[in-house]
Amino acid sequence: MSNNIVLQANDLCRSYQQAGGDLEVLQGANLRIERGEKLAIIGVSGSGKTTLLNVLGGLDDPDAGEVNVCGQDWRNLNTTERASWRNQHVGFVYQFHHLLGEFSALENVALPLLIGNASVTEARQRATELLIRVGLGERLEHQPAQLSGGERQRVAIARALVTKPSLVLMDEPTGNLDPVTAGSMLELLLELNQGLNISFVVVTHDSAIAARMDRTLSLVDGRLLENQLEPGIA
Repeated sequence: MSNNIVLQANDLCRSYQQAGGDLEVLQGANLRIERGEKLAIIGVSGSGKTTLLNVLGGLDDPDAGEVNVCGQDWRNLNTTERASWRNQHVGFVYQFHHLLGEFSALENVALPLLIGNASVTEARQRATELLIRVGLGERLEHQPAQLSGGERQRVAIARALVTKPSLVLMDEPTGNLDPVTAGSMLELLLELNQGLNISFVVVTHDSAIAARMDRTLSLVDGRLLENQLEPGIA
């Protein structure tokens, strides 16, 4: 796999058992992401977008197909190795921030580095630098309950980026925010993408986000299709 390709997914299939029989969510989905690329994935509710993200990030296994992230096939890694590789190379941002309530913003962001065996000093320094970069330099010691929704999401973004991953997977990152805050968050993401050269894959219903990505794919009947709609229409 080329050094410029951070993710390659081939022929992904995934189904779930339900009362009426198997529900086929992914049926031969293919995807390639280059370094620094911004990609939106759109689709109707229940089309399998979150399942796709979980498979791409190695949180779930496909029934068939392969996912290669930064030169490593998820299938070749055991649980411990997979967690370590994910911590180094993949960040996640969800609609709900999933911050640890008893930890400060600084501690939440430093945690992935500590898990990766960084020293406390290094982890705190890098977390502080990134929180300043996302505009939270004066909120380092605040716990999530003391932060606004937009601030909590900024902490979640900083946490996803602090290990300097090659790829960040986002599931409706602005879906829980008001329009003004969502717009501010989008501008922040675009700035960080350009400044850090990290690839973004964003699952979204927000046409404003899709319009600002390099490419938009639609998940239809379990396959990823190049978006044929007018730019900005999701």
